[in-house]
Amino acid sequence: MKKLSVIIPVYNGEKTLKKCIDSVLKQKDEDIEIVLVNDGSTDSSDKIVQEYKEKNPKVISYYKKKNTGVADTRNYGIQKAKGQYILFLDADDYLDIHLYGLIKQYMEKDIDLIKFKLQREDAKGNVIEKVDGPVFEDKTGEEGFEELYATDVLLDSPCVYVIKKEIFTKNKLEFKVGTEHEDFGLMPFVIVLAKTMISINFYGYHYVQVENSITRNDNYEKTKKKAYDALKQYDEALIKIEKYKLNKHIAEILKTYYTNAILLKTETLNKKDQRKYIKEIRRRKMTKNIKAKNAKQSLRKLILSLNIKWYLNLRRKVKS
Repeated sequence: MKKLSVIIPVYNGEKTLKKCIDSVLKQKDEDIEIVLVNDGSTDSSDKIVQEYKEKNPKVISYYKKKNTGVADTRNYGIQKAKGQYILFLDADDYLDIHLYGLIKQYMEKDIDLIKFKLQREDAKGNVIEKVDGPVFEDKTGEEGFEELYATDVLLDSPCVYVIKKEIFTKNKLEFKVGTEHEDFGLMPFVIVLAKTMISINFYGYHYVQVENSITRNDNYEKTKKKAYDALKQYDEALIKIEKYKLNKHIAEILKTYYTNAILLKTETLNKKDQRKYIKEIRRRKMTKNIKAKNAKQSLRKLILSLNIKWYLNLRRKVKS
């Protein structure tokens, strides 16, 4: 069994695919498997992967299927992966050359979940942003989630974790096919179901922000679908909380996390859609999930219960 399977969904990635694959090959370790899943590409991606496969038959596993989207492609990659651990890498992006050398020690210690950091770059490699987040050792997944959920903006990005494969297989977890921002419904449960977790201070993932990229810039209809899919994922999260028999404390934190994220999605919608969306939030009585620890938070919670738009305006003013 390989130690790590790097799963790379490929869809029309001819411009970036070589740099992406090379970044994994440069890790130079026989314990790594590269799982490339071609999601119905119509460009020269297939030819590029075939060439790499011929040169690296012991490292690269290659599969082709019809186009079904990134969620289904990642699920397919999980099924085919032979590694004890899984790392997700998008074909637009690449890994730091030192990443595997750093995380290998934690895999050898049998840590379930290893989190690292991400930096955003332009196409020329200039750093746009280094995304910060908490650093810690020796926590359970539940403890790790509690530390991450309030401050880490990339909590639900699967690309900044090395995940023990059995978390998916034992708990029958998979990305929700047909939804936008499919990570939102899955990753919080990957985290809380991990027995052990660590978060390291290393920028191992290079996210390349390409101007005018179709896959990386949202139109309004896609933004709207993301918002409504988030509501569905919240509904499913309530079912999962019961299914996995999570304790009351972590259940409350999960509900708070989903509620805060959904409240913020209200601001991405136009006025007409906002009104409808707020009705859906109220129908689910989600504002009850927001907890108040002091008088100031109690006042905000009261405002939230009265008028969600007032609450969001107040939140904006406090941040500015």
